[in-house]
Formats: sequence, C-alpha cells, structure tokens
Amino acid sequence: MQLKTTETTDYKMMETKMKIEIWSDIMCPFCYIGKRNFETALSQFAHNHKIDVEWKSFQLDPTMPELPEHRNDVYSYVAEMKGMPYEHSVKAHNDVNQYAKRVGLDYKLDKVIVTNTLKGHRLIQLAKTKGLGASAEESLFAAYFTNGQNLNDHNTLIAIGKEIGLSEEEVTEALTNDIYKQKVEEDLKEARTLGVQGVPFFVINRRFAISGARQPADMLATIEKAYADWSGS
Repeated sequence: MQLKTTETTDYKMMETKMKIEIWSDIMCPFCYIGKRNFETALSQFAHNHKIDVEWKSFQLDPTMPELPEHRNDVYSYVAEMKGMPYEHSVKAHNDVNQYAKRVGLDYKLDKVIVTNTLKGHRLIQLAKTKGLGASAEESLFAAYFTNGQNLNDHNTLIAIGKEIGLSEEEVTEALTNDIYKQKVEEDLKEARTLGVQGVPFFVINRRFAISGARQPADMLATIEKAYADWSGS
C-alpha cells in the first residue's frame, strides 16, 4: 500500500540506497515470521545491494509490568489480555506455531517468559549504532520464542549482546542511559505519526508500506514497485 504522509523529505536525493524501516516488537510472533519472509523477499530482489534496512522499536503493550501476572504462561496471558477463553488462546498459538514452522522457525511457546520489552529495545537501539540492529533483532526473537529467556534480566541481555559483538560495558550503558529509552520512545512516536497500529510494519522510502507478515512474493512485489519509484526506472 502507499503511505499517506505529509513528510516532504526526498529520500532519493538524500540516500544512495533505498531505505526500508521496519517497526517490530520482539514479543510479537508475527514480527519474527515477518522478518523471515522479508529476508526471503530481499534475497530474491535483484537490487538488494541498494537497500538500507533500519529496525525500529514498537511495543505492543508499553504499560505492561516488567514481569506481569501469567508471565510463565503465554496462553493465559493472551487469553486475559484479549478476553478470550483459554482454549481459544491455545488454539491461536498452535496455529501461529505451525505458521512459524513453515518459514523455518522453531517456536517453543510453552517456554515463553512474558515481559515488558523496553530493555530489549534499548539493546536494539544501541546495536543499531554499531551496525548490528538486524543481529540484535534475530537474537532477541530467538531468545524469547525459542529459548525461553527472560528479556528483562540484565545478565541475559548482556550475554545476548556479547553474542552479537557488543561488550558488557556497552550493553550496561544501553540499559542504564536514558538516551536509549528516549530513542525507543522516538520510534514509538514516529509510528503513531505514520498511523502504525500493528506490527510488523514495513515502510519503504516513506512512500510505500507493507503491513503484517505478508508472503515473500507479496513483499517482493511491493519492494520492486517502491524501488522503481525511488530510482526512476
């Protein structure tokens, strides 16, 4: 779809690569699936060397306590949050699990520790400054959905940071310096300005958008259309 925006910035004039921004939350199962579908689409795009990808922070529930009630039972947590029967939540998660398997992801939803994702996003914001945004997203997704790790635990986040090439001091800085919290809040504000109501949400050259974990072929078609518009080809 084409974005409705009043922004006048000409990304083509500013950049030598076309910009794709991805708003995502690391506790969103469709965001991890969307990441895989996007990677598949991008691998099939002839001009993928001309693409600059930036990950943006989004929180599905920024008011969530650090460790909410039902933190060890994602089925109960979602059932209560959405006001649905527990059995319906289990079925919905089983459906998501099957979808994840089709794109090569191994969700272990019974191991998930539900938590506020702010600290994880602070880590992502730091990683972005080191060119490690995609690596941080991947590691945090895997930690949450497959490994059952607590993304509110400092030691866990330090270990994840080290795995992707950050130092303990750098991760500690991300978790304690409010500038990284501010960067998260700026991404959330920007999402509201663009009318983002759910994630994943892909914004291409601030002119086109992809909402949701679309199939790779659909993503590729939009990327190609946006690239033709950006490059004038």
